[in-house]
Amino acid sequence: MASRLCLCLLLAAAAATSPGRLVPYDLLYADGVRAYFARDWARAAELLQRALHSYAGLRAARRACRAACRREAAFLGGPPGAGRWEAALFGPVLQRADCLQHCLRRRLGAAPSAHRASRTIRRDFERREPYNYLQVAFFQLKKLDQAVSAAHTFFVANPQHLQMREDIEKYRRMSGVRSDNFRDLEATPHWEAYEAGVQHYDADEYLQAVARLEESLTEALSALEECRALCEGPWEDEDDDEEEMQPGLYEAIAAHYIQVLKCRQQCVLEIATKPGRISATEDFIPSHLDLLQFAYDQVGNQALAAECAASYLLFYPTDELMLEKMNQYRTELGEDTAVAARESIQRYVQRSLMEKKLIYYAVEHLGGTFNDPDLWTPDELIPENLKEKHREDQEKQKQETLDVEERDKRGPLPFEDIAVTMDSHQMNGTQRVVFDRVLTESECKDLLRLTKAAGEAGDGYRARRSPHTPHERFEGLTVLRAMQLAQNGDVDWRDAKLLLQASEKSRKIIESYFTPGKKLHFSFTHLVCRTAVDEEQEGRMDLSHPVHADNCLLDPEGQECWKEPPAYVYRDYSGILYLNDDFQGGGLFFTEMDTVTVTAKVHPKCGRLVAFSSGKENPHGVWAVSRGRRCAIALWYTHSQEHAEQERVKAEELIEQRAVEQDQADREERQGADGSGRSSSEPPVPSSETRYTSRRHRPDLDRTQHPKELRARDEF
Repeated sequence: MASRLCLCLLLAAAAATSPGRLVPYDLLYADGVRAYFARDWARAAELLQRALHSYAGLRAARRACRAACRREAAFLGGPPGAGRWEAALFGPVLQRADCLQHCLRRRLGAAPSAHRASRTIRRDFERREPYNYLQVAFFQLKKLDQAVSAAHTFFVANPQHLQMREDIEKYRRMSGVRSDNFRDLEATPHWEAYEAGVQHYDADEYLQAVARLEESLTEALSALEECRALCEGPWEDEDDDEEEMQPGLYEAIAAHYIQVLKCRQQCVLEIATKPGRISATEDFIPSHLDLLQFAYDQVGNQALAAECAASYLLFYPTDELMLEKMNQYRTELGEDTAVAARESIQRYVQRSLMEKKLIYYAVEHLGGTFNDPDLWTPDELIPENLKEKHREDQEKQKQETLDVEERDKRGPLPFEDIAVTMDSHQMNGTQRVVFDRVLTESECKDLLRLTKAAGEAGDGYRARRSPHTPHERFEGLTVLRAMQLAQNGDVDWRDAKLLLQASEKSRKIIESYFTPGKKLHFSFTHLVCRTAVDEEQEGRMDLSHPVHADNCLLDPEGQECWKEPPAYVYRDYSGILYLNDDFQGGGLFFTEMDTVTVTAKVHPKCGRLVAFSSGKENPHGVWAVSRGRRCAIALWYTHSQEHAEQERVKAEELIEQRAVEQDQADREERQGADGSGRSSSEPPVPSSETRYTSRRHRPDLDRTQHPKELRARDEF
């Protein structure tokens, strides 16, 4: 049955490419789906098969026509598939587009797009409409000479304007108005010269006529060139009511051509991706040659083995192992034997390099991005200012491949009972995840008790208005400040230590999930609370935290995120560990680059950890806290050790210092107890029960009034 269906599809595809009308496959598909939901199964099957036939026929027709046209209408008389005409033709086009962009930016002082006006505005200027307004303004200012010139300039272009005709007559009757005030401020030189030349001609003053008419011709040709240059501006459909500006002639050609080249470059990924898989096989074409050369060598055909080796070296010319094999093959075949790479591979590499060169030129000079699909692209082909980004893109591509392909291969999370509530797929994005049960209810309460100190003596903004909205108060506490407060006796040491432990637990979870085997360092840790100001909530329209990205400056209009200061460009991953949910609003949301289209929402609750990569792929914001107090631990991580959080190091030193002091105090306490109950010659007997009781009744711990039982911290 399957073979019969395939045969039917092939026959239908062949028939579809023959002369005649090919029914659009999308229409057939829509009708088929409707028949499906109407339970008209026979018709649904017929229509859906016809849709498949039509789709195959369309693709076959496109392939056949393009192949035929390459033969029948080759550019510049070049051989089919040579590709050289493209570099000769579109190289100058790219340079022209680059020149226009830079020239306009230099002359205008801003991007050319900033000066694009609507069609209505441009028509007003073409009709000299501003002069109509100007003449009234100058008249009110009692500047008659300027009013008359403005009125005359408008009237020259609009002689049928009755009101202006009356105004011109009034100006002529006014005292103080001279005849030379009636001048055209937009007069073109060639028309003035032409009219003067015609007058001389009519008066038989040919010498003077020649001079003025030559002047007119020169000016006219100059004006013609200026007009032609303006024709190369943005294209617009006159029948289209929408006032959407399009790129100019050369920019449009360059943009479209580069889009075609990028598409061609990505084809290698399409053929290298096995159906059902997401990621492509690396070095798909070169790996064929590598395998072939070895296979030919094994069967004793050194000639073809050498040919494959030479072909492989077109991709990796410095591969030491393959160079050794080539030397071996030359020795076996004889030094006089010519060994050359396959012509098909030569054409493939030359064409690909030509396309890459043009693409990189466009990216460097015209903007845009290019995800090079090949690992073999020569380093010297990539412009210097793009090499770092190229390496970053390759690393990112590898990381994304790891995220998708090896998720199931990773070991379990480093802590038990933690659940992955939502992953990237469920959150409609990449590098996003939500974990639950990272903290227990009692641990959340302990950390919330610590947040009270943040409002009273913390760092951050010390309960002042939030830097992001006047409708909320902001309280913050860093790990170092928490330890200092504990050292001063303002908070319990165990609560301050819990802040360190909870953030470290989050780091291990995020590192294990996103970057197994690659160390994540803390960049910054902040225990923060946002409290709604009750009297400021009516009519509130803003956010608690506007949409942003954590390591770049988000540009919604340009659909870009600039990785430059003051952004924290070294941040790689971010996390938020929630402590409570007894408030209204305050949810986290992710958006597209436009900062408007919401792609995912996360509702806070105790022990919930949301983690995501810090780049432009994850713009996010926080909805307004309209009632109550929202508390969480904000976490940022980096792979760069030089940007590791120094305050955390100092906080850990205070913890160690505290442990040493505690041990010394315990020893002194035990020695005192031993001295009163036994002779000094008897060695002290260590007792965990005695040690715990003595610690609990220390004066500096009594005033905190904690419960007598120990809190569970074993999971840390």
